[in-house]
Amino acid sequence: MTDRYRALASSPAGKLITSRLGLPRPADLRRYRPGDPLLPGPALLCAPGGGQLQELLARVLDGAGVELHSVDDGQRGLAAVIVDATGLGSTSDLAELHAMVAPALTRLQPSGRLLLLGRPAAGARDIDQAAARQALDGLMRSAAKEVRAGATANLVLVGDGAESALESTLRFFLSGRSAFVSGQAVHVSTAPAAPTGVAHGGGPTDWVRPLEGRVAVVTGAAQGIGAAIAEVLARDGARVVCADLPAQGERLAQVANRVSGTALQVDITAAAAADRIAEHTTSRYDGLDVLVHNAGITRDRLLANMDAATWASVLTVNLEAQLRINDRLLRIDALGQGARIVSASSTSGIAGNRGQANYAASKAGIIGMVRAGAPDLAARGGTINAVAPGFIETDMTAAMPFAVREVARRVNSLRQGGQPVDVAETIAWLAQVDSGGVNGQVVRVCGQNLVGA
Repeated sequence: MTDRYRALASSPAGKLITSRLGLPRPADLRRYRPGDPLLPGPALLCAPGGGQLQELLARVLDGAGVELHSVDDGQRGLAAVIVDATGLGSTSDLAELHAMVAPALTRLQPSGRLLLLGRPAAGARDIDQAAARQALDGLMRSAAKEVRAGATANLVLVGDGAESALESTLRFFLSGRSAFVSGQAVHVSTAPAAPTGVAHGGGPTDWVRPLEGRVAVVTGAAQGIGAAIAEVLARDGARVVCADLPAQGERLAQVANRVSGTALQVDITAAAAADRIAEHTTSRYDGLDVLVHNAGITRDRLLANMDAATWASVLTVNLEAQLRINDRLLRIDALGQGARIVSASSTSGIAGNRGQANYAASKAGIIGMVRAGAPDLAARGGTINAVAPGFIETDMTAAMPFAVREVARRVNSLRQGGQPVDVAETIAWLAQVDSGGVNGQVVRVCGQNLVGA
């Protein structure tokens, strides 16, 4: 769907009008294309308090071809400002952080990246250090609302001993894959050992095709965000099973053909749905590595006017089906060692939304499912995470009344709606073998929505 306001605001006349009237000017975001460099320009590495990740960061970024500087000359434009704040010892170190970072931000290029790396406050040695570590969260969220021209700010909290599990997350947040992810804090913990053969042959990570050889099932794949997920997973090397209702058979076949995958017509609410998925992936492939729960419905109505059938239909599709499928696939070892489960939640499940009590309840339930299920998946060498999209440009949002749609588009720090590919890129990152340190997390794909937590 075309955002005509964004197109107008980007024109020469539109820039003048928006500037004089103080109107938002949405930027053209840097999105990933195969072959793109990790960053389109130099990066500055700041290490207030003596960062503990400087060697690792230098190695990873050098391997990615990034021009990395540790001294700020105050002149060059910067594609990223990376802050290694893992060495913060007390709140007094925050003054050094400010002195390093504040001047550099004025030279952040369009679609630049401010990426802070710290340690979890829960592991601090004393109250002063815990306060300093927690301060990074507020700093990042505020900076994400201040950076301009499509730039983003995010925070990665690295657990002790989790350094080796950091690279995929570092690459995601610096690249164009995270174009619509801003104001987020992600924890990276020690990743469970990847079992032999988990990627159907393994081998060194290929950062262009990080899902090479993996088998993925995407529910609700016939259109919209589901189709975009299937396309991105296939682009990154996965063999994709596109699943949807029989009524979507024609569209489903088109998506499956487009990604050189297979189509599976299945009602996820059916008692035998998990067995159908297991049989399909076992007979056509070597098993199942990645399960993406994207299928969902809305049946909006004020809670006081909502009948039991309307309530139940949404909870059944959006939440209960996922619980049942996960439980069955795990019990029959169809989702075995090293599996990745990613579920689509929503910002409605975090902040709520008028007329969507059933939908918000189901999406909040997914967050509970992910957090509670993480230890079990970790014990199998796997992970379970959720993405929570905000306003995404789809056929559903195109049908919203004009005024409501325009407000919903603008109430985020990037002043625009996201694209289905933004959700897909985040899911593809979480699906990687190398993302095993991210488990039980909820990542919002919302451009830092200004409503809700």
